[in-house]
Amino acid sequence: MLFLSFLHLFLVLSGWAWTTHASQEDDVRDFFATGSDHTNNWAVLRLGIPDSNIILMLADDASCNSRNKFPGSVYADRGRSIELYGDNIEVDYRGYEVTVENFIRVLTGRMDPSVPRSKRLLTDDRSNVFVYMTGHGGNEFLKFQDNEEISAFDIADAFEQMYQKKRYNEIFFMIDTCQANSMYSKFYSPNILATGSSRVGENSYSYENDNDIGVAVIDAYTHYVLEFMEGINKTSHKTMADLFGSYDVGKINSHPGVRSDLFKRPLDQALITDFFGGVSQVEVSPPVSPQPQTHQPQSPPPQTERPTPPQEERHTEAVTESPRSFELRELVAGELIGRKMRAWGSLVVIGALVGWVGTRK
Repeated sequence: MLFLSFLHLFLVLSGWAWTTHASQEDDVRDFFATGSDHTNNWAVLRLGIPDSNIILMLADDASCNSRNKFPGSVYADRGRSIELYGDNIEVDYRGYEVTVENFIRVLTGRMDPSVPRSKRLLTDDRSNVFVYMTGHGGNEFLKFQDNEEISAFDIADAFEQMYQKKRYNEIFFMIDTCQANSMYSKFYSPNILATGSSRVGENSYSYENDNDIGVAVIDAYTHYVLEFMEGINKTSHKTMADLFGSYDVGKINSHPGVRSDLFKRPLDQALITDFFGGVSQVEVSPPVSPQPQTHQPQSPPPQTERPTPPQEERHTEAVTESPRSFELRELVAGELIGRKMRAWGSLVVIGALVGWVGTRK
């Protein structure tokens, strides 16, 4: 029995780009400016997917920033009804661990032996992988921590290494950033489906602002994707064609794109739950019929002869007596008989004397 594994990789890069300025007023102005037209957000649509099958890379610059009025919390709407951070979020890579090198290593599996399993992408050629990226970007690049960039070529080559090493069955790549569609233009490996929030030359815009925080809390593209996903459950028959058909340029304020030429299945036959669900597909092998057993008479086990203990060798010796020794033996025997006779004689004499003395009285 073989189980098809689903391992989802959610990658959230730098939340807001921080730079050093001379005055506090400039810092505040930049804080509101960078967050007003494009935000960095994440939402894990689990549908039964265990945390062991999710890798989350998070810069943590939003939830832990001193300007956040709600420390340790990140909300997806200004009504603060959806808590994205909370106690149930397991961050695998945070802060300075979120680098281009670590991202590539996670995809390709080129990890140091000391890296725990919880930080590894443990996939094989039966795994469907969903990769979601968001952050500040441009034409064929995306920023990491505002100090390095990953290019469309880097991601394309990483996916090719995954294909060569049989680390996936299918990949669904989604990215929400400015000029997002340029990030999948260099893909060349098979079985990859990609979508982005905006075409080349376009920005990705936020959906709404939270006045208490002073920044936008979610992007328009991600908001409407999540709105569509709210109607999905484990048994849903919605397909990728339904998802892509729900894109509304007027609401998103940009032109989302789709690339499916590398994907072998028709979009109307690729279920949403193939990438967004924890339902395992099971391959049942036919039962093996038992082989008839023929009972053969069992011969008694061979008896092993117990070793006979070595017998003691008895030595018989022929004793021959010389005439001299015979005479000595006869002499000794006669002496013993004589001693006995004298003892009895003495006893008789004593008894007679006792009797005689008794008669004299």
